[in-house]
Amino acid sequence: MPYPSLARYETAAQYRAHFERVYCSAAIMTFDGIPVRFKKKDFDHAFYESTLAKDDAFSRKRAQRIDWIKAALEDPKSERYLGWDNKRKRYDRRRRVALVMGAYVVVIGISSKGNGRFITAFVADSGRTVQMIRQNPKWA
Repeated sequence: MPYPSLARYETAAQYRAHFERVYCSAAIMTFDGIPVRFKKKDFDHAFYESTLAKDDAFSRKRAQRIDWIKAALEDPKSERYLGWDNKRKRYDRRRRVALVMGAYVVVIGISSKGNGRFITAFVADSGRTVQMIRQNPKWA
């Protein structure tokens, strides 16, 4: 499945408008039928990185891949794994981690009713991150 080209905007506000237009108006359906909802505030976590404080620096690298989120959710060939609950130190069946394009990660939460909620997306800059994700149990 070909992935979209990188989005190229001048400002964070333009990326935010794109995010709200594409993702916040209606749920995105995964290839296997999970409706995933996005909130406007999700933009701040997904497209900002922590440098001096939590999520304090806009990440053009993340933002340029804004359209890869939808593509990853719709991609039946994505690698899918259980998420990790850091507080409880165990795998969490309510989180699904999709790995696409070698090192692009999209994380969604799944409710007991089967609805999805976007959590984050990022480029796994270190091979160690990808290696750790691939050690998680596969999503079934």
